[in-house]
Amino acid sequence: MVNSSRIRTGRSSLGCLLTLLVLVAAGYFAVNIGEVYLRYYQFHDSMEQNARFAAHYDDDAIRNNLKLAADTLNLPEAAHTIQIRRRDHSITISAEYDERVELPLYVREIHFAPRVESTF
Repeated sequence: MVNSSRIRTGRSSLGCLLTLLVLVAAGYFAVNIGEVYLRYYQFHDSMEQNARFAAHYDDDAIRNNLKLAADTLNLPEAAHTIQIRRRDHSITISAEYDERVELPLYVREIHFAPRVESTF
């Protein structure tokens, strides 16, 4: 007499293994995409900090700080082109760049345009 519960257990393990494989693959792809967005948020945060202290720094100093931040974050060269616009007691800082995300059988360009406005 063959115990049928052992046969079902084997099938269940295979299903669990496939589910685990799918979850690991999804996590891997999420990390690739998440890394790009994390760098964007870090760069945007750096822009906000520089805008907050804009009254103490000239445009060249702000631009250099942001170029260093873009370099540290390994952003594309286009992110080094920073536009700064000052008005009486406000500043607008912006940049535009594209990040390439490579997934198996699929490559996507994601456009980022961080922009910060602040008063001082």
